[in-house]
Amino acid sequence: MSEFFAALRRIWNAEDLRNRILITIGILVIYRLAAHIPAPNVNVEAVRGILEQGGASGNFFNILDLLSGGTVSNMSVLAMGVYPYITAQIILQLLIPIIPRLQRMVEEDPTRAREFQERWTYYLAVPMAALNAFGQIRIIQSLNSSQPILLSGDIGFNLPTITMIIAMTAGTMFAIWLGELISEYGLRKQGLSLIIFAGIVARIPAQLLSLLADPQYWWINLIIFILLLVLMVFVIVFVQQGRRNVPVMYPGRRMGNRMSMPVRGQLPLQINMAGMIPIIFAQSILTFPAIIAQFFTSSTTPWIASGALAVQNLFGGNSDWYWLLYFIMVVLFTFFYTDVLFTQQNYGENLKRAGAQIPGITKGAPTQRYLTKVLRRITLPGAVFLGIVAVMPFIVSGIMRAVGGGLSASSTSLSILSTGLLIVVGVVRDTFFGLDAELKLRGYNDSLLVK
Repeated sequence: MSEFFAALRRIWNAEDLRNRILITIGILVIYRLAAHIPAPNVNVEAVRGILEQGGASGNFFNILDLLSGGTVSNMSVLAMGVYPYITAQIILQLLIPIIPRLQRMVEEDPTRAREFQERWTYYLAVPMAALNAFGQIRIIQSLNSSQPILLSGDIGFNLPTITMIIAMTAGTMFAIWLGELISEYGLRKQGLSLIIFAGIVARIPAQLLSLLADPQYWWINLIIFILLLVLMVFVIVFVQQGRRNVPVMYPGRRMGNRMSMPVRGQLPLQINMAGMIPIIFAQSILTFPAIIAQFFTSSTTPWIASGALAVQNLFGGNSDWYWLLYFIMVVLFTFFYTDVLFTQQNYGENLKRAGAQIPGITKGAPTQRYLTKVLRRITLPGAVFLGIVAVMPFIVSGIMRAVGGGLSASSTSLSILSTGLLIVVGVVRDTFFGLDAELKLRGYNDSLLVK
């Protein structure tokens, strides 16, 4: 503990590092202040009424509100956060192996390819944010049909709705800009992660207060929350740290007239290489059919209207089948996204260029196939883990509902233990490792933040 505080003192004494920390905190404060600005023409009370609902729709809305840092329940201009940008980024990454021109650009000029991706990610984020804003308004209205969520006018292609969409799209781009400022001037290279982190952490006090609100079962809820919190943190860190070390032989170096012996090294393959991306992408994909179905619910053709309503209920979180579909999609996207990332890295050719070889495996394409086979095998527990984390609120809700009593009423408060906790632990872990690296660059090798 003394070494930890000594490291904090050294961080504070380093002027450039201290300034980056203060800039990061200042930008996050601005983000949280902007998160309380409601979108124009919104009925905030009608939106908050959804949180009081039970069942799948209440859990679904609570998770959206948690990941947005409470901006969905306020129907803030930042209600979508930075997720449209992340979704656009994922789509472009998935298009690289599909479009030959992009694949050649990545192989021949990585710097130009990175600039191309960043530019088109911004271009794609704007229409995706507008579409998500309209879909979010329609889905929230469907979750609470008893009260209109607009103070004036109906949801449609009219001035009140368009104004609301423009304001929410501008809020998303503002949040993205703040994240980029953190990446450039603040503490981390990935400022968007800290933007998401700040929103989730801001919701933790409200989650705890809702647990303590039940006068009869508050102590049971609190015990369950603490036990699950400790267990989930341990499992998340254990899985995120999981590696499969593949032995690699690197060629010896010539030293004058002598040749050194080959060096035996290791190539670490992560159990969860995809991180949080499959959960975010699965949410976006599952929400998209509900957005499209909103346009057909008022159709004059009965079978079209009933089909659109069924799609809306399934993909909008109103059905218990949504969570099973959510789990399957997360598992499938974990394998798919891991394969895409690993193919782009092309370890087989990179090891061949370095003269390295896996013992017993031919260099080049056979090496890539062997590593892909190993990676898919170890990805299975990581994919199942992400799927369980994604549907944790539903699992906890079902268990507490089976127990009976007042426990089920506060089950949505445990949603912080799922996706939100995975993001929080990942960001805290990466931030501490980043600070540890900064200390090492300044020569403080004996005082580490991370042991």
